[in-house]
Amino acid sequence: MPAYPYDTLMRYKRWATNGLTEAVAASLNRIPDPDLMLIRRLLDHIQTVDEIFADNLEGRPHGRRAPRSFELPEFETLARKAIVTADWYVSYADVLGPAGRDETIDFTYSNGAPGRMSRGDMLLHVAMHGTYHRGNIGVILQKNGIEPNADRLTDFLAAERTLEAA
Repeated sequence: MPAYPYDTLMRYKRWATNGLTEAVAASLNRIPDPDLMLIRRLLDHIQTVDEIFADNLEGRPHGRRAPRSFELPEFETLARKAIVTADWYVSYADVLGPAGRDETIDFTYSNGAPGRMSRGDMLLHVAMHGTYHRGNIGVILQKNGIEPNADRLTDFLAAERTLEAA
């Protein structure tokens, strides 16, 4: 049985994240330092939360005490890590069966509070969390006269259909 909608959500997240990092990379010289710092902070937060939940899904303690890095990585580092993490999530969702999606996992949030979610709910959280913050970054890009990448789910689905038809 397909892992729908989780496999689609993770492919969408990868597509949108890659598009965003490409848009930022192409415009680095047009983004003022304070705005670029904010973009990096948002990308780092997305990446850190993605890594925390990947650890939760694999049953590993994440060891994080905050949903961000203590030292802010450079944009290029964040972009490289996002590609690897997005690929991991796509692979993970592709093989997760119904029983696995419904399995409940106990974990600890970065603030030390206990958490309990199904694997499917964790994937949904990761997808929705990234969407929210990509939107934040899109506003910063627009503020600087930079057109953000198309990142609507409908754009992704249309792009996938075009690839399948080719």
